Amino acid sequence: MVDMKQLDASQADFWPQLETLLAWEGVSDDKVTTIVREILAAVKANGDSAVIEYSHRFDRVKAETMADLEISLDRARAALENIPQVQRQALEAAADRVRQYHEHQKQESWSYTEADGTVLGQQVTPLDRAGLYVPGGKAAYPSSVLMNAIPAKVAGVGELIMVVPTPDDEVNELVLAAAAVAGVDRIFAIGGAQAVAALAYGTETIPQVDKIVGPGNIFVATAKGMVFGTVGIDMIAGPSEILVICDGKTDPDWIAMDLFSQAEHDEDAQSILISPDADFLEKVKAAIERLLPTMERKEIITTSLQNRAALIHVESMDKAIEVANFIAAEHLELSVDDPMEMAKKIRHAGAIFLGRYTPEALGDYCAGPNHVLPTSRTARFSSPLGVYDFQKRSSLIQVSEDAAQSLGKVASVLARGESLTAHARSAEYRLKD
Repeated sequence: MVDMKQLDASQADFWPQLETLLAWEGVSDDKVTTIVREILAAVKANGDSAVIEYSHRFDRVKAETMADLEISLDRARAALENIPQVQRQALEAAADRVRQYHEHQKQESWSYTEADGTVLGQQVTPLDRAGLYVPGGKAAYPSSVLMNAIPAKVAGVGELIMVVPTPDDEVNELVLAAAAVAGVDRIFAIGGAQAVAALAYGTETIPQVDKIVGPGNIFVATAKGMVFGTVGIDMIAGPSEILVICDGKTDPDWIAMDLFSQAEHDEDAQSILISPDADFLEKVKAAIERLLPTMERKEIITTSLQNRAALIHVESMDKAIEVANFIAAEHLELSVDDPMEMAKKIRHAGAIFLGRYTPEALGDYCAGPNHVLPTSRTARFSSPLGVYDFQKRSSLIQVSEDAAQSLGKVASVLARGESLTAHARSAEYRLKD
């Protein structure tokens, strides 16, 4: 029997209980931090040789040179040709949908001219080079390749370098096939903090990138946090989350499986169901008990549900929305009659899945929107990965001779108020009187 938490929003201690449930301390301990700092310093100082040494130590690869660790694009294309046709078709269909969606996100440069001839605007340009970290070995996610690489290519990134660990020289064919479909430019069979360091600082073989994206373990996440500032990063993601709001009219088995879909990721994943229908919550609980023995990853799901899941009873849908906005979930399913109307009241969520026929799993693979989403309540202030993460914006300012007169006087007054005389005189030199 799964001992899931059951909360009632009408109880006096509900909010403290919810905060405790949501709390996740995924920060690195001192040991991890020390190891990662040493790896970063070694790769920064010794380049390729350090990357090779750590790859031997942690991934047990046989490669002796960086050339041995680079996977050719021909090898990736061969993987695409050789995987089962049904897998190739699924990869290409998903890639097409992801690409089509992200084309809508592409930002263009703009400008406008004021009456006195001054031109103001914004110039949008892609990053020169981006690095994509992809988990390897048994935890291989070709969908992650598509979701991270395609927005970069749509943005116009000049070069996209993928790193993927191959422990014991085990190469995942689907990951390589996905790289071919997504248009990755170079692939290296390296992982861990050493891969992050190579991308961040550059080595004799691997060029320095401008931004690193993609998921990884605690060592990868810690390394990304440490190199931020030298390069950009997408985010430091916590465990997967799903929050379902249901009015009680959806098949309980569907909802139970939706909760499983995130719980099976790992023991720290979080699955929460909110409903004003207490009987429905019991039906979902019964469905969980009945369906759990059929799951391949039932041990992981059980641990996740017992440690971090909850069934929450609320008195109304308005209360459900209030709770949802507090949780700010990575994935939010609105399994209700009028999901679009409810979605207008949602302020914080990574992705919102509307209606009874939109399971979160479709978003993970092929709906189109990105599955790289803010976790651990960071949807309060951040957004899904997108094309805009691979573009930068430069302000354009061309002041006309006439405008230099009026703007110069304003700047002069403000600059002298700040005791920055050179600023003031720089503006004043252009005044005619």
